[in-house]
Amino acid sequence: MNKPSALVVDDEPAIRELLEITLRRMDIDVLTAGELRQARECLQNRHFDLCLTDMRLPDGDGLDLVEFIQLNHPKLPVAVITAHGNMESAIRALKSGAFDFVSKPLDLQVLRNLVNSALKLVRQEGGDRRSRHILLGDSPAIREIRSKITKLSRNQAPIFISGESGTGKELVARLIHAMSPRSEKPFVAVNCGAIPHDLMESEFFGHRKGSFTGAVGDKQGLFQAAHGGTLFLDEVADLPLSLQVKLLRAIQEKSIRPLGEPREIPVDVRIVSATHKNLAEMVRNGDFRQDLFYRINVIEMHVPPLRERRSDIPALVDHILAKLTPPGDAKAELSPEALSALLNYPFPGNVRELENILERAVALCEGHRILVEDLNLPKAIETAFPAAPDESPVGGHGLSLENYMDEIEKQAIVKALEKTRWNRTAAAKQLGITFRALRYKLKKLGLD
Repeated sequence: MNKPSALVVDDEPAIRELLEITLRRMDIDVLTAGELRQARECLQNRHFDLCLTDMRLPDGDGLDLVEFIQLNHPKLPVAVITAHGNMESAIRALKSGAFDFVSKPLDLQVLRNLVNSALKLVRQEGGDRRSRHILLGDSPAIREIRSKITKLSRNQAPIFISGESGTGKELVARLIHAMSPRSEKPFVAVNCGAIPHDLMESEFFGHRKGSFTGAVGDKQGLFQAAHGGTLFLDEVADLPLSLQVKLLRAIQEKSIRPLGEPREIPVDVRIVSATHKNLAEMVRNGDFRQDLFYRINVIEMHVPPLRERRSDIPALVDHILAKLTPPGDAKAELSPEALSALLNYPFPGNVRELENILERAVALCEGHRILVEDLNLPKAIETAFPAAPDESPVGGHGLSLENYMDEIEKQAIVKALEKTRWNRTAAAKQLGITFRALRYKLKKLGLD
């Protein structure tokens, strides 16, 4: 098997020599260049598996080389070397298509991690990178998301996934991880709103024995657990400001300091975050740090609500019903009227709600045939939304979509409570949600 080859571009002889020695010790052939013109000539004359380039070159900018490689050698991973603390340059490079970045002074372990990830990506080319059998649907929106996932899995840029609750943000994050060179390493998902504030620092960064009262042993944090893989921060908007500062440093420096640990520990983690909240508005209101927002939002991917891709509903229904069918049993089928009802339902809970509706319908139906009444669709919501998404009355009410959805949800819950004489357990059952979910919604909507 041929040795992998790398092109190193830097105008400082000492940096070129350090990089060449490090890469040769990793059994990689190295060619060096001191300026942009020379680097372009090298790329035109021979094949490389990796390119490392400084951001500041005598005859141009490292971004120029990144763009040249994207245009002429799109499958070649290129990483940029930035000045210490200059995250703006790193973010510009990642947005331009760079695979990753490393800061000066060079941390050789961070560099080795980067090189290994890039070479895994090269070896992975030609494998099965399709996601159609996992992210179901053939609507233009879903096709675009699948295309983006394929592109984004090739680099290490932090990704921010936006979208309403239940749209499948975590599924998208898992697909990006599964199709990336990090696929053999852990995918660690954490709901940022589910961790008590006083335990957050310990959960994220770990602690050493005796670092605080109750620390009876060493504990590994989420960053260490995800080392080499992907850390998925679900509902990142729920992070307190005090932890946002520490998270920002961990992303910038690619290192963490567990509680009670005197030194920082390098970590190799890709950050993918998500929330159903409007993070840009939270930044404007001072509830989320602007600098952290720019770090995690290098590339944004929006997952559309189900009502904006109704043509995908039949494929989703077929998949969910197959998943709900026990081995050896016949799969339940929707009557034409039931399918029509689902196609005209707005799905405020999106794909997650569709799963819940079908699971309940399978339990209620007779003879493996699901009728409209088996779906038990909430009438208050069903009648409030027309079939076509562009005819939504949101604008006419002068409400934002989120506030409008809250109002509709509130009406449905109140109606269910009135029908069950305010028996919360019975109301939750009628709404097709858990008692815990109902209690959360009551508190959120001010009905508690």
